[in-house]
Amino acid sequence: MSDLGGTSVIFDLDGTLVDSEPLYFEAGRRLLAEHGVTGFTWADHEKYVGISTLETVTLWKDVYGLRAGAGELLAAKNRHYLDLAATGVRVYPEMRAFVELLAADGVPMAVASGSSREAITAILSGTGLDSRLRTVVSADEVDRGKPAPDVFLEAARRLGADPSACVVLEDAAPGVVAAHAAGMRCIAVPYVAAEADSPRFATAGLLVRGGQEEFTARSAYAWLRGVA
Repeated sequence: MSDLGGTSVIFDLDGTLVDSEPLYFEAGRRLLAEHGVTGFTWADHEKYVGISTLETVTLWKDVYGLRAGAGELLAAKNRHYLDLAATGVRVYPEMRAFVELLAADGVPMAVASGSSREAITAILSGTGLDSRLRTVVSADEVDRGKPAPDVFLEAARRLGADPSACVVLEDAAPGVVAAHAAGMRCIAVPYVAAEADSPRFATAGLLVRGGQEEFTARSAYAWLRGVA
């Protein structure tokens, strides 16, 4: 029996569990270059951190005047991403330690991500996280991506958990907003440190302002025990 009073934990994937944003940046840069768009920068990429891949390429159609359909763009970006991910993706060490702490305590866990199901599965399998994180929801499987709460509510449903008993770990503002909309508490670990003061992070129960460099498994676990 868990010491956490029936709490379930739902993890975002990209930028939260794994440092995959550089891969998504490069996948996006390659995709846009194929369509004649050059000069895509990291600052450009940061505008789309936290929203689903499908929503990102749909926005790009308007921003960059892309003629290809959203489905074609999505497939191409995922293909580039999976090619890059095959060389390996780094799991944040303290996040892996946190997963192990929760697993040892019998806490139900899930992953809810804006990435495609194929990308999520590839990352979890390649990093070995799939042995602990077996419940997975992609934004492709729900009606609306973050900041709508759909993906987190579906994760709770699959875990058999009440949303009010769930805690979300997120790195991006849209995910923090989505967690709040789902009626869930949130531990926010901003991927873009400069965004920590954004009002959209204000609803987080625990805001780790220093991001992954400041996050520790023990402190997050202690916070969970304090609010369970």
